[in-house]
Amino acid sequence: MEEKQIHNCLILGAGPSGYTAGIYAARASMTPIIFTGPQPGGQLTITTDVENYPGYPEGVQGPEMMEDFRKQAERFGTVVKYEVIDKVDFTGPVHKLWTTGGEEIQAHAVIISTGASARWLGIPSEEKLMNKGVSSCAVCDGFFFRGKEMAVVGGGDSALEEALYLSKISPKVNLLVRRDEMRASQIMQDRVKKAANIDIHWNTVVDEILGEEEVDGVRVLNRLTNEKTVLPVKAVFVAIGHIPNTQPFKGWIDMDDQGYIVTKPGSSLTNVEGIFAAGDCQDRIYRQAITAAGSGAMAALDAERYLSEKEIL
Repeated sequence: MEEKQIHNCLILGAGPSGYTAGIYAARASMTPIIFTGPQPGGQLTITTDVENYPGYPEGVQGPEMMEDFRKQAERFGTVVKYEVIDKVDFTGPVHKLWTTGGEEIQAHAVIISTGASARWLGIPSEEKLMNKGVSSCAVCDGFFFRGKEMAVVGGGDSALEEALYLSKISPKVNLLVRRDEMRASQIMQDRVKKAANIDIHWNTVVDEILGEEEVDGVRVLNRLTNEKTVLPVKAVFVAIGHIPNTQPFKGWIDMDDQGYIVTKPGSSLTNVEGIFAAGDCQDRIYRQAITAAGSGAMAALDAERYLSEKEIL
């Protein structure tokens, strides 16, 4: 029986962290293979203008930026496979992974950079106006609507952080909270309540986002009175949480209560030898393309060190 090839390094996910890991791993002669997963390019493929990533002085379209990342990774020899890994066995020291088609792949080092997916409201107008005033990232997109009235949906720390950020560039921010209390920490609640231009709407949900080619308002419903009101906002930021794409790895590596992979401070190391994590699947705080790319570089460097210490490279 033919012996199965053991690869040096597999990278799961093809967003900024995965492609950056590929660039660094390939340059270190690790002959990496990237498995793109179901969304090659990650969340940036549903992002239009990216203006906060260094090196693009005029801004860049998200999909175009991810194409640049892919070409750079492939230039150094990274192999990109448009396949999904949905099963793993990390008992090691050689790690086993399977594609949805049932193919088994083995590797000494695995970098997990599968990202996270934003939770959405699930209404048709939200999808229609995505990137036309509807977004899940105020830090990424709030700048485009500076000087205009905006809305943030959510009552957790992330939503309040978004509202506070927007309050610095917007004359009025409407915070839509579906209950009569917030889930956010008390210190965040105090800051929001002190902000003169943040208007908190309690027991309020989004009924419809208005507009054809761009957001022209949001119709909200008061859950107690059933009264509907139209707020004249030009942007709606949905901040009701993210779901890390880590399901296949549950039970194999340590995760927090939300499913984010736990890494050792200042590194990409997980609790399993030879398994590394980068990007939004282990970052519940920043969730930016630049931080994801940085952690992808860290993961590749950590993997290189691991393979060298094991005298595999």
